[in-house]
Amino acid sequence: MTQKVALITGSSRGIGKATAIRLAKQGYDIVINYARSRSAAQEVANEIEALGRKVLIVKANVGDVEKIKQMFNQIDEAFGRLDIFVSNAASGVLRPAMELEESHWDWTMNINSKALLFCAQEAAKLMERNGGGKIVSISSLGSIRYLKNYTTVGVSKAALEALTRYLAVELAPKNIIVNAISGGAVDTEALVHFPNRDELLSEAKERTPAGRMVEIEDMVNTVMFLLSDEASMIRGQTIIVDGGISLLV
Repeated sequence: MTQKVALITGSSRGIGKATAIRLAKQGYDIVINYARSRSAAQEVANEIEALGRKVLIVKANVGDVEKIKQMFNQIDEAFGRLDIFVSNAASGVLRPAMELEESHWDWTMNINSKALLFCAQEAAKLMERNGGGKIVSISSLGSIRYLKNYTTVGVSKAALEALTRYLAVELAPKNIIVNAISGGAVDTEALVHFPNRDELLSEAKERTPAGRMVEIEDMVNTVMFLLSDEASMIRGQTIIVDGGISLLV
């Protein structure tokens, strides 16, 4: 099989959806992963199939290692290869640190951090068959700065960025390139769940030096750059895409 294949977790909406469609336009067959809405995943699949590409839809909670292994078994059976893995699925309990419970911590760390490690392990096995591949994970500014109610997510994203560095070194001999992208506030469906959503959006609109908020396409453009051959010597880095807002005190 020579047709290249890309997996994007959490690709039924937002940044994941836009990335899946962009990769399909670049000629990749696509694996759409979702956790809840089959109908939303099917809508994305329909768009991709209209572009002439093949699509596999897989329901899997990527915080569950057994579900991860089942997902990659399905990819192997359907395509027999994997060339790109974009770790985009994310979740989290948005509460102050003093109000967090163990279940909140475990849920967020599993989906945002543990998933990258165990998905990368399975992805690497498939990528090795065809001489290598590329992995990009999606982080956020809460990994390096305080954001209100963001404790579990921020810590999980910091872990994701550290893991990106370790994977980049250990997978380099297999010709697998690993990087991450950290975005500023992007007005996606996920932001609806933030109790301080309006405050976040207002700050981003008013204070971003670039003069506007980060948009989904800004994130996807950076994903596509890191997946390109032009970025082959960028390894283990977290590229910040925030219009400069993190440079302000």
